[in-house]
Amino acid sequence: MNLPNTPEKWAIHLSKLIKVFHEAHGLDRFPINVAGIARDYSKQVFPDAPITMIEGMDLSRKFEGAMLPHPSGNGEWGIIYNESIESKGRINFTLAHELGHYLLHREISAEGLKCSSRDMHKWNSEYGQIEAQANTFASYLLMPLDDFRDQISSHPIDLDLMSHLADRYDVSLTATILKWLGMTHKRAMIVVGKEGFIDWAWSSEPLIKSGIFYRGRQEIIPLPASSLAAKQDMLIDNRTGILHPKGIWLGEEEVREMSIFSELPDKTRMTVSLLLYPDDAPGKWDRDLEEPTEHDTYDQFVIGGQV
Repeated sequence: MNLPNTPEKWAIHLSKLIKVFHEAHGLDRFPINVAGIARDYSKQVFPDAPITMIEGMDLSRKFEGAMLPHPSGNGEWGIIYNESIESKGRINFTLAHELGHYLLHREISAEGLKCSSRDMHKWNSEYGQIEAQANTFASYLLMPLDDFRDQISSHPIDLDLMSHLADRYDVSLTATILKWLGMTHKRAMIVVGKEGFIDWAWSSEPLIKSGIFYRGRQEIIPLPASSLAAKQDMLIDNRTGILHPKGIWLGEEEVREMSIFSELPDKTRMTVSLLLYPDDAPGKWDRDLEEPTEHDTYDQFVIGGQV
């Protein structure tokens, strides 16, 4: 059997099987039942190395999830997630992430893989690239491009639409926004704030090419004082947004900002803002611009994806 050899191809392969099965039985295709697929598919295709255990465990706050071989050495594998995770979307993405490890990396990681936030920051390392591959697989599996495009077609881009997609695919809001940013032709950015400062941000490629982006966590940057995100004391969501004059956010243009607010279990206040810039960028796009330092995508989808 010729099996896929990239994260994208693996996810598309499984998505096609899922779609055919659900259409034949009149079942809803979404959200994807990752645990059921992992058990059934691995048993049929890899009978000598099936996934036989998927459950939550106390992994402390250090680990989000893991793919581990059975300690007896009988060939079986298990997927575990941190049971302290409160968000169903984060759990679902973690399960898909670990399934990606199983399909892509178990033969080169015979002792399994534990996915921690500290290791994920090493995005330049070989280990970080492995994490990014598992993350890409999870994104393509849970949010297939064909359905994602259908869902956003002819709809205005705002946080209500992104929330609908997050519910449809059972993923976090940040994972949904990042998926859209990775495929859109619009100039847009997500900014995640914590306690009044920018925790991380991510620009779509068209926005990067027009020279507008934050450079990772290389410096401490407060949220703009006049932005919706800075008004954390209000804790009032604005999902459709307001139009800011130039000078509030990056760039010499008006920017539409949409924001939601939340308080994490440790009482940390968090904001997620979606910024939409005008589609007609001023001046000529410079494709030779130095691009921002990228965070590890696992950090963005899972660690940052608490909303």
